[in-house]
Amino acid sequence: MTRRLAQVARKAGVSEATVSRVLNERPGVSEATRQSVLTALDVLGYERPTQLRGERARLVGLVLPELQNPIFPAFAEVIGGALAQQGLTPVLCTQTKNGVSEADYMELLLQQQVSGVVFAGGHFAQADADHGHYRRLAERKIPVVFINASITGLDFPCVSCDDAVAVEQAWRHLASLGHDRIGLLLGPLDHMPSRRKLRAARGVARAMGMTLDDALVERSLFSLEGGQAAAARLLDRGVTGIVCASDPLALGAIRAARRRGLSVPEDLSVVGYDDSAFMTCTEPPLSTVRQPIEAMGRAAVELLMAQLQGSRTHLGELLFEPELVVRGSTGQLTTP
Repeated sequence: MTRRLAQVARKAGVSEATVSRVLNERPGVSEATRQSVLTALDVLGYERPTQLRGERARLVGLVLPELQNPIFPAFAEVIGGALAQQGLTPVLCTQTKNGVSEADYMELLLQQQVSGVVFAGGHFAQADADHGHYRRLAERKIPVVFINASITGLDFPCVSCDDAVAVEQAWRHLASLGHDRIGLLLGPLDHMPSRRKLRAARGVARAMGMTLDDALVERSLFSLEGGQAAAARLLDRGVTGIVCASDPLALGAIRAARRRGLSVPEDLSVVGYDDSAFMTCTEPPLSTVRQPIEAMGRAAVELLMAQLQGSRTHLGELLFEPELVVRGSTGQLTTP
């Protein structure tokens, strides 16, 4: 029991004596401190005393596909902070290879009687994935917000960066530097944001009198290694510029160029997507299209709060404007 008190006290940021007072319903504890202690109990998986089981802390699931890509911890930081300001406690659920599945996480979250769930990436972004657990959330009327993709037939609100504008900014930037053989490096075939980027790239290429045939489009898992392999295939086809669907893919493309003795940007220009942490520290610093993470994360929490409060929330997708950030990985075409 002493060990349990110490764990709860450490999690809640209070003394063990304060935890004891809350558990025994003694006076002298503020409501905010009381809620912090009860939340700590829930998060640590401890049963509340019988007299305190009538109410649950307001927990919100925050589901991320991974933590290796810096964009997802960045979203978690913004969303977690905004939830805390609303008196909600985020429960981080991160998928790992051969680990707990997204559907399993949903079962755990439902057992904890979560107030809502925010998905910042996951199976909902894959057209061919199983979406059954999302439909279960809808049937139970659990408030949900998606980030950067949505599911046809489900009325969950969605907050997205405008993929079409992002690709147009990157494409026009490379074209303005003299590149007329531009490759596109995307995620898997069923990845919905990648599909939108492909459609936008074909549109802007056509509008500029350029062509984007299938040979100049490669797909990969969202990893540096996948980006390197896919970019190598594009280099075989003579591209001088590559527009990538994520920053890790772009860093993989730069590595592929260097393995061939090519220089970036003298021989190959590369544009990423996200402007995740440390992209100013790469060599060369990465030109990329920035997602407005702060605005998107706060909007997601506002949409969740509207659902929790029973307000008529926006159904559909809110599109946020991206921003091209030009750094050292793109330059004027110097080779014929």
